[in-house]
Amino acid sequence: MHNSFEPSAHEIHHRPLEMRFIKSVTWTLAASATAVKALSNHTSQSPPQPTADDGLPSNFGLLLFPEFQSLDVFGPLDALNLFSLARKLNLSIIAETMDPVSTQVRSSQINKFGSTFGESIMPTHTFKNAPPIDVLLIPGGYGTDSPNIGPAIEFIKKIYPNLQYVLTVCTGSQLLAQAGILDGRHATTNKQAYKRVTKHGPKVKWVPEARWVADGNIWTSSGVSAGIDLMFAFLDAVYGTVVSSQVSEGMEYVRNVDWRNDPFAHYIKDGEPMS
Repeated sequence: MHNSFEPSAHEIHHRPLEMRFIKSVTWTLAASATAVKALSNHTSQSPPQPTADDGLPSNFGLLLFPEFQSLDVFGPLDALNLFSLARKLNLSIIAETMDPVSTQVRSSQINKFGSTFGESIMPTHTFKNAPPIDVLLIPGGYGTDSPNIGPAIEFIKKIYPNLQYVLTVCTGSQLLAQAGILDGRHATTNKQAYKRVTKHGPKVKWVPEARWVADGNIWTSSGVSAGIDLMFAFLDAVYGTVVSSQVSEGMEYVRNVDWRNDPFAHYIKDGEPMS
């Protein structure tokens, strides 16, 4: 498969930045002895701390809507939680209102047993007063098919021109497609909902076998847990491989480092049980 939509070598390698992060990552991930030992092998000198004016993203935004998928959010965010101990990061949680946003599935056709199981997040901002952000993270979930998802799509259209990057997990790419932002771009999505999602983007260059896809400043991933691999690939490309490696060590997470390695692509031809 032609992979012109992969990050360029310039995007991937930030060697000076890697060295600047070594000291801070060593201290903040000291709970992982293996990580510290591996990191200390790279240099015997203490590099300077990263600065806020290095041009790299510091302000992250999380777009929320009812019935979002929890791991789509908490997986990538936990990697950023650790990373924020090595570099100043800011997080804005953005929703239509300031009311708690729940993962609970509302549809009686899907939630057939009437379970009340779910988690809620308190927004920090609404679509009307969101602060400037550099990176927007968009999760998926059953809520992407809600008839009330329109305001979220309009917010994406409004904010995208001012973003450095936008990252989607799972069916979150459907919202980018509906906003018209993915037209002419390579992208992927949850393979168990592939046909349902891709019909919303007839002008998108959908990639059926990919754990994640990066095309310019747009990063999209396959389903749910793939968002964690996407986030580590993003950290690789933007902040350097030392940073991403040590954060993954700190999380004791075994990464999928090959975007082509998609063990769930067979769902596209076998059927889509989540559709």
